[in-house]
Amino acid sequence: MFPRIFDRYLGRQVASATLIGVALLSGVMVLGNVYKKLDQLLGNTELPLSVIAEFVMLVIPFSLIFTIPWAFLTGILLVFGRLSADNELVSLRMTGMSMPRICAPVFVLAVALSGICLWVNVSLAPAAKDRMKRLFYQVAVKNPETLFQEGQVLDRVPGYRIYTSKRHDKTLTDLHIIMLKDANAINYIHAKKATLHTAPGSMDLLMEMEGTTAELLPGQDKDKEKEKEKDKGSQNGSSEGSSFKTQWLKLSLSEMQKDVVRVNASMKTTSALAEEVSTWKDTVTGEALTPVTRSLSLTELNKRYSFSLACITFALVGIPLGVTAQRRETSSGFALSLITATVYIVFIILADTLNDKPAAMPHLIMWLPNVIFLGMGGWLFYKLSRK
Repeated sequence: MFPRIFDRYLGRQVASATLIGVALLSGVMVLGNVYKKLDQLLGNTELPLSVIAEFVMLVIPFSLIFTIPWAFLTGILLVFGRLSADNELVSLRMTGMSMPRICAPVFVLAVALSGICLWVNVSLAPAAKDRMKRLFYQVAVKNPETLFQEGQVLDRVPGYRIYTSKRHDKTLTDLHIIMLKDANAINYIHAKKATLHTAPGSMDLLMEMEGTTAELLPGQDKDKEKEKEKDKGSQNGSSEGSSFKTQWLKLSLSEMQKDVVRVNASMKTTSALAEEVSTWKDTVTGEALTPVTRSLSLTELNKRYSFSLACITFALVGIPLGVTAQRRETSSGFALSLITATVYIVFIILADTLNDKPAAMPHLIMWLPNVIFLGMGGWLFYKLSRK
């Protein structure tokens, strides 16, 4: 009966410490990254509260990839450090219990948490990242006027750079538009006022501009550009007065989607990555993969599985380190967990950095931290068991 009571006690202590750690670390990581990622994807776009809440929920899976193993390691170090300092482990050893038997509930918890990490890495995180990347486009389709922010340059629409001085709902004033071709500025348009229009079922945004003046930028063929502008004006039905003229400009949101949402290996499902690795064909475009693109898919695939074993690896390493520390202070446990997790993640970052270099075999480097830490942890745990 005693071992069962102790199993529940030890498992509850480590599990509660892990849960608190996940909550705290996830909160810090989410708050630290949500504004950064929002700025990267959405710029200064004004968003409704529901969209921001959805974005925060999509960021959480990425934090769980790191916070679950890190919090579990911290919990092990703190709990076993306290058990060692209070001589509870000595008492248990005197009853005839071996270290593997004492640590059994921790290893069971490690396997369970690794299963959760596997689900997060293989299924949840890729789907969240894909949804996150497409969130900007969906916001733009539902509320295209939010693209135009006062005092900001809109560079999300391919082929244009648009500066808006003032905006009220769908009415824009004092617009400065630069038209691009092959990353070179070819034309400049200034509009005193513009009104945004959308047509049901259309993926295009129509901008009705009033009081426009156009200027051909240096280095362009003026005769050819004037002819194009004349033809464009007749097609759009523009009319000119003595001081004002109305001109229509079409912004293609579908082209913006292609430019914003570029599917990379981290956004693809695990089954798609496995298919690409085996068939050498891109599951999105159907094109043949090059050695570099195949290396990207292969590295991402191995990363998802190798990182899922972090909890088991940290359990084997954390128990001997926690017992050896023999301190009550939580600062020592956090310091050890931070150092151990940092060294582990450095190998992951190294493999990610080399993922476009097939000769470096980054997919094998992804497994290197598990091999090193499992070997080191096994040796330390063996020495601890022999004491």
